[in-house]
Amino acid sequence: MVRWEPGTAERLQQAALELFATRGYEQTTAAEIAQAVGLTERTFFRHFSDKREVLFRGQELLVQAFLDGIAAAPPAASPLEVVASALRSASSFFPDERRPHARTRQSVIDRNPALQERERHKLTTLATTVADGLRARGVGETAATLAAESGATVFGVAFTRWLNEERSLADLAAEVLDELLALAGEAAQALRPTR
Repeated sequence: MVRWEPGTAERLQQAALELFATRGYEQTTAAEIAQAVGLTERTFFRHFSDKREVLFRGQELLVQAFLDGIAAAPPAASPLEVVASALRSASSFFPDERRPHARTRQSVIDRNPALQERERHKLTTLATTVADGLRARGVGETAATLAAESGATVFGVAFTRWLNEERSLADLAAEVLDELLALAGEAAQALRPTR
């Protein structure tokens, strides 16, 4: 068995994804993932706390991309303009060449309810982080929560479309955000009392 080699975590991730896609998530063990790249199960657990983590590693980098976008927004930007800046920044985390890997990963998640729950938790964490970033900019509680939750929803919808379309995530996020704003405008009109 190989004792140490650069890129071990990445090799384990790739092997896990291939095994999950062909055999199923539940049917694949950590030991089998490690064996697929010539390592021990113990080595697997040095890199990942469990086999779910193989699919969700890197979450902190995505969160940081959102935070970088919040920091890059002009001081006078509205809450949704800040969210748009965060979405643009996060979009750079998903270049077109990542799409095949992301499609395979998503197909594994879509077949497992526990992984779907973990994915939803990831979006909730993202919304909380964005809301905290907005509040740190002086945005009020309600506006920060609405903008952050909207941003997480836009990201989720745009990401799903990105998996299935050959367009950039930045373009799709902008399009989805525009559609949300149009819908919100229609809803606001409908809620106003008629005279």
